Amino acid sequence: MIFGRGKNEPKDGGKSLATPRPRVRPMWRRAWVTPLIFAVTLGTISGVGWWGWSSGHITNLAMQVRDAAISTTASLGFEVREVMVSGRQKTNRNQLINALDVERGAPILAINIDEAKSRIDSLPWVRSSTIERMLPDTVLVSIVEREPLVLWQLNGKHHLIDAEGVVILEGNLESYSDLLVVVGEGAQNEAAALIALLGSQPDLMEQVKSASWVGQRRWNIHLKGDIDVRLPEDDANAAWSRLAEYHKSHRVLDKDVSVLDLRIPDRLIVKTGPKTDGQET
Repeated sequence: MIFGRGKNEPKDGGKSLATPRPRVRPMWRRAWVTPLIFAVTLGTISGVGWWGWSSGHITNLAMQVRDAAISTTASLGFEVREVMVSGRQKTNRNQLINALDVERGAPILAINIDEAKSRIDSLPWVRSSTIERMLPDTVLVSIVEREPLVLWQLNGKHHLIDAEGVVILEGNLESYSDLLVVVGEGAQNEAAALIALLGSQPDLMEQVKSASWVGQRRWNIHLKGDIDVRLPEDDANAAWSRLAEYHKSHRVLDKDVSVLDLRIPDRLIVKTGPKTDGQET
């Protein structure tokens, strides 16, 4: 079987993990394949059909016909010899193999595509997948992986999430310490919109350390220098743009301030003195 190795992933057990071969023979397009399978199935039915009908065991007959037909096609060369994977970077190789649950030499027609896809889609890094048979002997697996967006902190625990707010990983997140941290219940669902908002002012975004989702309705942005920026519930983009203009004109972020309150339109309320925890409502 061929499984592409993830980026920066060490070789498993010292074994070479080849990249997918460019050659794939679409055997199913050849004119003789479908008639061959039909003939095998028909021959199997003729061998056990009368017993099934006469005894009334229609369901058992159907199962026997299916199993016998699939077994016969495997003996004719329709068996798994290769598995080719594309799109894998972060997904664990062994987890993917186990989820696919296909063994070399197994009848290729016996693979339950829907069940295998469901198992693969449930893997932490997988956003979506497709599985195809390339008869007579190759299984193609294509996956689209999730892209890490931010670290979501809830009840003191961190979770790596994507733009859809789906948790990818919990724990062992040292490799993602450079990502923005969003804090609070529901923050994971608002993170993508927050990143777009912050990114509208790149110079300000460079100052951002974390953000708290307050009261399920608005953001407090925590900047370097322990400055908290309180954004309004409505039209937060306009408020963020105003802060950029204030800093450009008055270098407000360079002053000895602890809170910049932008919740009142066309005003900037500045608080000096002890730093706050940014959790005001």
